[in-house]
Amino acid sequence: MYNIVIYLYLTGVAIASLFSEKVKKMWRGERQTIKLLREKVDPDAKYVWFHAASLGEFEQGRPLMERLRQTHPEYKILLTFFSPSGYEVRKDYKGADIVCYLPLDTIRNSRRFLRAVRPVMAFFIKYEFWYNYFHILQHRGVPIYSVSSIFRKDQVFFRWYGKQYGKVLSCVTRFFVQNEESDRLLRTIGIDASEVVGDTRFDRVLQIRDAAKPLPIVDAFRKGRTDGGDGPEHKVFVAGSSWGPDEDIFIRYFNEHPEWRLIIAPHVISEDHLKQILSKLRRKTVRYTQTTPEEAATAECLIIDCFGLLSSVYNYGDVAYVGGGFGVGIHNVLEAAVWSMPVFFGPNNAHFQEAQWLKASQGGIEITAYDDFAAMMNRFIADPKLIEERGKAAAEVVDKHTGATEAILKAVGLK
Repeated sequence: MYNIVIYLYLTGVAIASLFSEKVKKMWRGERQTIKLLREKVDPDAKYVWFHAASLGEFEQGRPLMERLRQTHPEYKILLTFFSPSGYEVRKDYKGADIVCYLPLDTIRNSRRFLRAVRPVMAFFIKYEFWYNYFHILQHRGVPIYSVSSIFRKDQVFFRWYGKQYGKVLSCVTRFFVQNEESDRLLRTIGIDASEVVGDTRFDRVLQIRDAAKPLPIVDAFRKGRTDGGDGPEHKVFVAGSSWGPDEDIFIRYFNEHPEWRLIIAPHVISEDHLKQILSKLRRKTVRYTQTTPEEAATAECLIIDCFGLLSSVYNYGDVAYVGGGFGVGIHNVLEAAVWSMPVFFGPNNAHFQEAQWLKASQGGIEITAYDDFAAMMNRFIADPKLIEERGKAAAEVVDKHTGATEAILKAVGLK
């Protein structure tokens, strides 16, 4: 049944590639993978294979890859993606020796791929369980590790109709799961090769924080001056990865509260979306790519209209808002929390373990409507020490859950 579904999916992808540029990139990339591997694979090298569905999973695997590169240069690294949104952004990633798409999980594709590269071990990130690849890897005696995986009782593996597909889990040499519930669920279906180590993203955000770059325009915006001297600074609210429903909430509040300055780094950076944001704002606003430190120093709202800066921008904030919670799910709350800031986010966060930990610590604040947001912001204005307390709690969540990378590498004999 699984293979029938995969072939139907393959047919659908081929048809969709005629109408979607994104699907076309994936389709072409997958078809070129075997040729690329035959050209680039060093037959005398030992390859460690990392697979990430997209960019988020790549960030979870990145600490492992970089630590492995540092401590075990005798291995080469193969990095594969399923989604163009991951591959197109990281196809030139220097931490891997080969970066390519992973062809769809047919028996033929799996055999051709593994004949071309012959990895000595494989790491699959979070939700990635490829039935045919896993069974062939297991048959060849190649260890398979599931990293930062997380399970819920409503997943197919734990349903009566998912028993056949669930056999893929028995191929995994060891699971490194995020929480106790995932470990317990695996044991209910007879899998005890599991260890709770947490999420490697906590290690990654520490790396990102330590590598943050100075941003003179954002610094001038916060300080309200460019002379570099000491003195009072403005309170700054940073909204990262925001969408329209998020912006409707926080922009409404900041239009009425001039005691705060606002930085918006929207998830979608298109001229249409930027125009929508600008139409809602009633305060002096500048765009990052179109301003200077001198002009930013006198502005009240700064729009980050380019990619790659958000993790460093958070350094200049006092309170953060991470978008997506009124849509398919929140974006990376850890990038904000690591800077000792309280973090707002919307209601769609139940499947995000880090958000649950932040809420439990009071470092994370869930809102469901404008009134929730306004009430909490008013509390912060009335009691500035509360910002510090909530921010400290957020940072402590990050500190408490670091160390997954070292635990995994030690368990697989690579530390």
